Parts: sequence; C-alpha cells; structure tokens
Amino acid sequence: MPEQRLSPTVCGNSKRNEVLSRRDFLNAATALLVGMGLPSTGEAGGGKHGSAGSGQRVVLVIFGGVRRAETFSPEGIENIPYLSGEMLRRALLFADVRNEGVTAHFNAISSIFTGTWQRVDDWGKYAPQSPTVFEFFRKQLQVAQSETWVIASNKALTSLIGASSVSEYGPSYGANVVFPKQLMVAAVINALRAGRTASLADRTRIETELQAMLEAGNYEGLGWNVFEGGNHLNPSVRSMIEDAISSFVRSGGPTSGDELTYLVSKEVMRKFSPRLLVVIFSDVEVAHFGSYALHVAGIRTGDRLAHQLWQDIETDPEYEGKTTMFILPEFGRDPDGSITNGFFNHRSDTESTRSTWMMTLGSAVEKPGLVERPIRHVDLCSTVAGLLGCRRIEAQGAPITEVHF
Repeated sequence: MPEQRLSPTVCGNSKRNEVLSRRDFLNAATALLVGMGLPSTGEAGGGKHGSAGSGQRVVLVIFGGVRRAETFSPEGIENIPYLSGEMLRRALLFADVRNEGVTAHFNAISSIFTGTWQRVDDWGKYAPQSPTVFEFFRKQLQVAQSETWVIASNKALTSLIGASSVSEYGPSYGANVVFPKQLMVAAVINALRAGRTASLADRTRIETELQAMLEAGNYEGLGWNVFEGGNHLNPSVRSMIEDAISSFVRSGGPTSGDELTYLVSKEVMRKFSPRLLVVIFSDVEVAHFGSYALHVAGIRTGDRLAHQLWQDIETDPEYEGKTTMFILPEFGRDPDGSITNGFFNHRSDTESTRSTWMMTLGSAVEKPGLVERPIRHVDLCSTVAGLLGCRRIEAQGAPITEVHF
C-alpha cells in the first residue's frame, strides 16, 4: 500500500483538539481501508437482519483502556499490525464507540454485559444491577453454564461480573468466571511467603507453584465462579486449567497475565466450545504505574493475542464459519497534558477517554468497511443476544444495525 500523508493525532484538553483527534482517526482508518480496496461508509452492511442466530457463537475480546493515539492513528498502527492489517481486511471497523458511563473497569465491563449503564462499586464488591447477556441467553434458551465464560486478566473484576443481582436472574443463570492472572500472582505470593524464592527463576518450579494453588482449593479467594463455584472446582475445569498452565510455563515465550488468559481461553474453546466466550486482556493497565513503554507493549501483546484467537476460531470446526468476534477497548485514556497525567489514567470526561473503536469479524459481517456513525458500549449486549437467538431484551442499548443476525 502506498504511504499515506496523514496529519498526526492530537490529544489535548480543548474541544477543538478532541474533534481533530476524531477526524484524524477517521482519516487514518479510511486511508487503510481505501488502500485495501474496502469501502468507507456511515451505514456499512445496510442494516438488514436475517433469521435468529441458532447455533451461532460469539467471542468478545475486551482490552483495557487504550487511546486512538496508540492504536488507530498514523503513529499508533505500528502497535497493532494484526488489527490494522490482516484482520481489518475482513472486518467492520466502528470508528466512534461511546462509553457514556463510569470509566472504571467493573462498571465499564458491566455496562457492556448488561446493555445498561452501571454505577456500582468500581472494585466488584457488588454485582451488576441489570441482567447480563449471559443471564438472558441461559434463561431464555435453557443453556448450560458451560456455554458461557468470562476469562479475564483484570484485577479490578470479581466473580460477581458474571451475573446480576436481579432476583429473577442471578448466579444460577450466570457465566463461568475465571481469573488466570490471579492464580499466577497468588502462586508467586505463596512462594515468597514460604521462602521458596528460587522457584520463581525456574519455569518448571513455577508450574509446581501454580499446581499447588489449584490443589489448595481456595478458588473463591481467587475470584473464580466455575461450574460448582465456591471451593469445589469442576474436575473437567481443573484439567483444562492444568493443561493451560503447562502450555504457559513450557512455551519458552513471554509469561504475562494476558498470555495465560489467552491459553486458558484456548483450552476452554477446545474442551467446551462455548457459544459465548468473553476474553478480557489487561496488560495495558500497567500504564497506572507510569510506564509508557510497558503500556505500549501491552497493546502489542493484545493485538497479537486477539489475532491468535481469531486464528483459533478459523481452524476449529466448532467455530469456523459460525462465529462473530467483537474486539473493543473498555474506554480510552486521559489526554496528554491533562491534570491526571495523561495515559496513566482513564477518568477525564473527554473524547480521549470516552470515544473508542470496535472491530467486528466473522459470520455477522456481510461486507467489510468503516462505520462512522456513533454507537455505544451498551448497544453490544442486544446485538450479542440477537446473534445468539435471544428474544428482545430489556436494555438501554439498541441492536447494532450493521451487524447481521
């Protein structure tokens, strides 16, 4: 593709800078699509809907907070070679996806899951106050819990993310929730407390520490809710996690929390083939510690792992040809020059924080292209529910018309 002459993305406090930032995003995305021979349109796909998605599967990938400046911008696309390259050629790219709620992790993800803006505790002490897509799906279609999973790296989440506090729904209709990173951190802490520091420098002994955490049985302390919940881990789930741990430790590659989350997700797909799988990557949240280099490294890891998940979908007979994949950030991050230290945080009421993007690939995409009209995070719940064959649900969001089901 010939080099495109694009103005740099602007991240600032003023309304003018926010408008320029959004415009530069559209310029960059349009240039990429045109170079690939794909359309740029405000209504890509036309919004027609077919029959309910019987047998359809959905994989939802959620990144922590990332800005356009580090992703879909002239300077940022080098951090997302898969999303801006091979995957974009087959995708609908939504250019303006709005987070109009609380830009904290538990509330943001709860809003995506429920289709209604949530304002509960930021650290997962309380369940969402509206039914989640897992509950709608399982209750309406009598679906087993093994068909719905949340696998997350984010330490701000708890097992309460998988079901609401609404009396007629609740945990009996919720998703399996697994936090592989919490297992890894807990294993390291246990090793340190017991004076087994040598094990942290030896991959095979790290595996022993992780296995010991599984045997300890304190799954509730790790924030899990898997099949039997509490301190009783379903044997098939335990076997799956053991396989993922072995792959993680013996891979010889980087061993970040997102890497382990990916490997557990891959094992869940292989062993259970769930119809609804949510994978939450959060290596990017190292930004809170002030390391821009590690934040960007987290973006690159997320890009690569999202691509690997897509490859897994395309090579798994249970998923190939009948799966839609959504990829989006929870929110952006604060603009450079702000009083909140820019990329460190995600609390400012600015376009840099509230306006993100979403990529959609797979069976629900009729025609790749760029969608410029704004959509909201809460619109995703109704869309996913429709793809899975649910009847109309009660939510603030509306189905995304460009996604076909």
